[in-house]
Amino acid sequence: MRGDNEQQAGMYSYISPEQRVPADHPLRPIRKMTDEIFKQLSPRFDALYARLGRPSIAPEKLLRALLLQVLYSVRSERLLMEQLQYNLLFRWFVGLTMDDSVWVPTVFTKNRERLIEHDAVVALFNEVLAEADSKGWLSGEHFSVDGTLIQAWAGHKSFVRKDGDDDGDGTDFRGQKRSNETHESTTDPDARLYRKGNTASELRYMGHTLSDNRHGLIANARVTHADGHAEREAAKAMIVDAVQAAPEDARVTLGADKGYDAAEFVEALQEMKVVPHIAQNNSGRRSAVPDDVAKSEGYAISQQKRKRIEQGFGWGKFVGPIRQVMVRGLERVDQIFVLTMTGYNLVRMRTLGLLAASGQLRPQET
Repeated sequence: MRGDNEQQAGMYSYISPEQRVPADHPLRPIRKMTDEIFKQLSPRFDALYARLGRPSIAPEKLLRALLLQVLYSVRSERLLMEQLQYNLLFRWFVGLTMDDSVWVPTVFTKNRERLIEHDAVVALFNEVLAEADSKGWLSGEHFSVDGTLIQAWAGHKSFVRKDGDDDGDGTDFRGQKRSNETHESTTDPDARLYRKGNTASELRYMGHTLSDNRHGLIANARVTHADGHAEREAAKAMIVDAVQAAPEDARVTLGADKGYDAAEFVEALQEMKVVPHIAQNNSGRRSAVPDDVAKSEGYAISQQKRKRIEQGFGWGKFVGPIRQVMVRGLERVDQIFVLTMTGYNLVRMRTLGLLAASGQLRPQET
């Protein structure tokens, strides 16, 4: 017997979003981890908001929504709000009931700016890292560093002379000599015209990460202006933080590619008592990395492990939003980059948790 095709909507629903999400869905371990982390961050969130007045978006829900945008490659906040209207999986992860209204995109953006202003994203990144450390997934001693280019949300036509002496509107710049000293983007003044290797000159930022060699988790992340010295300067700043957090008797090592093989950088590491496991650059020059270090067993391991750091960049550009960011300004780009690396860590920690539960992971594996 053929069934009826009537589509009368029911007035009530007795099944919650929690019941509709499969028990083995990949988001469940991530939701569980973030719930525990947000409990630790609750006192910090309390300090961000006034005791009286109109309630704003709960910071926990706001951060979960931003994580969803990274994890599911949602290209804009307007589209994210549209998905939250009808996507039950998204509503469950954020913490919305079936009847809760979804925020207006401009309100969501304004509340996001508040979190950026108070470094809530950085606090979330640090708590995720602390959770990984509590499970023994970080060595705390052996690290790798690298950088990647991030295309800014600005075009060549916006790159005009600072003194305003351009002839025309910037659309025809063939044959003109342009540099960051004399020109800047009117769309995003923090972006820099930069090229690396065989790539074309584009308006860019530079993202940097410090990864822990044990399981490839990102231990530090930041964005700087794009220039020829940014990678090494950012690396020094990040490894300083790692050295301060390491035990006093730790023998900290830092792996990197040939671009970091500079005498000034190696000397700075040695002053910090960090062993430079940097790939030697012997092309027409003498490497700054001591030969006795390069011949050690630990050096060979670091050179093998350091390639894991590229996985974070690849995930962030293929799944996440950092191939070309859709925000402007160094501070906003930095927050998006840190949030993306937070998402990457959560995905990797979910996998590590499954392996540990099945007995396939040794906690102290280095």
